[in-house]
Amino acid sequence: MNAASQRPQAHPYVAVDVVVFTIDAGQLKALLVRVRDGPLGGRWAFPGGFVGLDESPDAAAERELRENAGVVDVYLEQLYTFGGPDRDPVSRVVSVAYLALQQHKARVRRPSNKYADIGLFHVRHLPTLAYDHTRIARMALARLRSKLEYTNIVYNLLSRTFTLGELQVIYEAILGRSLDRRNFRRKLLSLGLLKRVAGVRRGKHRPAALYAFCRRRPMIIGML
Repeated sequence: MNAASQRPQAHPYVAVDVVVFTIDAGQLKALLVRVRDGPLGGRWAFPGGFVGLDESPDAAAERELRENAGVVDVYLEQLYTFGGPDRDPVSRVVSVAYLALQQHKARVRRPSNKYADIGLFHVRHLPTLAYDHTRIARMALARLRSKLEYTNIVYNLLSRTFTLGELQVIYEAILGRSLDRRNFRRKLLSLGLLKRVAGVRRGKHRPAALYAFCRRRPMIIGML
C-alpha cells in the first residue's frame, strides 16, 4: 500500500442502489443480491455500485442491473439520495437510490462474480439488509404505493394483455389490502386507460376477457 492510498478519503464516492420490484405468484417481491466480500459479506442488499467517471447515475443503475444482476428492460426512476456518513463501513459513499419495476416474475439469473447469490424476497419478509438498505426498501415501497394512487405506473408490472382480475391482484399485492371487486373494475374502466382485446384467459373459472393499456407510457390519473 502506497502513501497516497493511506490518506483519508477527501470526498465521498457516488454510487447507485436499485430496488427492483416484480410480481411473482401474486406477491410483490424485491430482487436482492448477497454481498460477497468485506465486513458485510454474507448480508443481502439491493444491487448497485459506483458511478463511473464517464456515466450518469441513470446509466450506472442500468449497467449495474444488466451486468451484475442480469436484469434488463425495467422501468426506472430516481427515488432519493442517501448520504449518511456511516451508511458504508468501508468508504464515505453517497448513493442515488432508484425504484425499478419489471414485468411479471423477474428472470433471476446467476449473478456476476461481484455477488455471492441473488434471489426474490417477499416485501413483507425481507432479510436483515446491509448498509441502510432497510430504509431504502421502506421508501421505495412507499413511493410505489403512492404512485399507484395517481399514475398508471402499474403497467410496468404487466404483460401486454391481462385480465381485470390479474390487474386487481397486482394492486392488492402492492397496497397490502383487499379491494372491492365491483368498485375497482367500475373505476378502472371509467378512466379510459384500457381497451378490450381479442381472446380470453381460461382457468379454473369461466373464461376471462383480456385487456391492454391504451398507452404504455407514464400518465397522471385519479385511480384510488
